[in-house]
Amino acid sequence: MPIEIIVSYDASNMDQDALALGQVLAGERNSLALAYVRHAKEEGDEREQLAAADAAELLDGGARLLGQPDAPRFIVFGASTPEGLSQLATSEQASLIVFGSEYRTADGHVEPQSSARRLLEGGRLAVAVAPAGFRERNGNKKIKTIGAITPEDDPCVKTTAESLAMRLGATVATSPQVTPDLLVIGSKIGTRHGVVSMSAAGLYLMGTVHCPVLVLPRGIGVDF
Repeated sequence: MPIEIIVSYDASNMDQDALALGQVLAGERNSLALAYVRHAKEEGDEREQLAAADAAELLDGGARLLGQPDAPRFIVFGASTPEGLSQLATSEQASLIVFGSEYRTADGHVEPQSSARRLLEGGRLAVAVAPAGFRERNGNKKIKTIGAITPEDDPCVKTTAESLAMRLGATVATSPQVTPDLLVIGSKIGTRHGVVSMSAAGLYLMGTVHCPVLVLPRGIGVDF
């Protein structure tokens, strides 16, 4: 099955939250891959072999946490983590990269880590961010309600939310009075087609909700 979702994974608690969110978004489909970005090879064959083995074991551990020991795993070289993940997503035709929140984010809050922030301002792929502690708090809880912040001239937000709701057996709510289990946000008006850029209101909202957030490029949805 083609890879739809790539989880940025380094075995930290925050990236274990990302892994849990990726698993939720994938639903019953085996469309999830784990990726770890290395920025350079080690000097010397022995040191490089050890570094490669450590990276492979890290990803193997993530696959075991998923309960999917055969889940695709990628060790990517890139000048930066966002660059490496973007190149991988392009080559694998994935449409979504999942991150955990920033280190030391308060439990239940969403705070994009630096790599996610770079993709949220000028990236070309959908980005999802898990709240801190999502893996422990979520457990077996299902996503029942998906919120959609829909610009009038960008219907992709609503269609993405509806597609994900169909996969997860959830409902879509556009009322601000409804507290969602996941929130889909579109890029701000005036952003170039296919590029991610959040408005100040979107960034504020991300900081106030206590659920995973999925941000879309302008005019491009994710078909779940």
